[in-house]
Amino acid sequence: MSSDKIEFVDVLSEDIEKKMRKDLIEYERGHGIDVNYRRFSIILKDDTNDAIGVLNAFTAFSEIYVDDMWVDKFHRGKGYGRKLLQALENHFKGKGFNNINLVTSAFQAPAFYRKCGFTAEFVRENVKSPKLTKTFFIKYFDDEEQNQGVLR
Repeated sequence: MSSDKIEFVDVLSEDIEKKMRKDLIEYERGHGIDVNYRRFSIILKDDTNDAIGVLNAFTAFSEIYVDDMWVDKFHRGKGYGRKLLQALENHFKGKGFNNINLVTSAFQAPAFYRKCGFTAEFVRENVKSPKLTKTFFIKYFDDEEQNQGVLR
């Protein structure tokens, strides 16, 4: 009989995080792959230096994943969401990445992401709660060279 146990936590301890990252990096390098995992945020501030928008994302392998994007309710509809996405794209364009990925619910902003040049790859329908139907979007870089995520 095993003495294993499952534990749910809100935040990993620093020791476990380091152990996990080290092992994942070793595994991926053994396959010629660079995990290339980095979390980051883009903050949009107004002229008084108040944050009015944030885009949270991370890189992994050759891709960029948008976790979430927020624009202050008093500043919505003024192009700030598009400005955050454009800043993301401009920052990574020409740096060897393949694409940007994001997921949005039906009640959020699928039409907005289409207007920003993202393509719906697939939709995961939620028949019980249609507002929570998910659309998975992608936007490819047109860069000639993709060198992120692969060890040379």
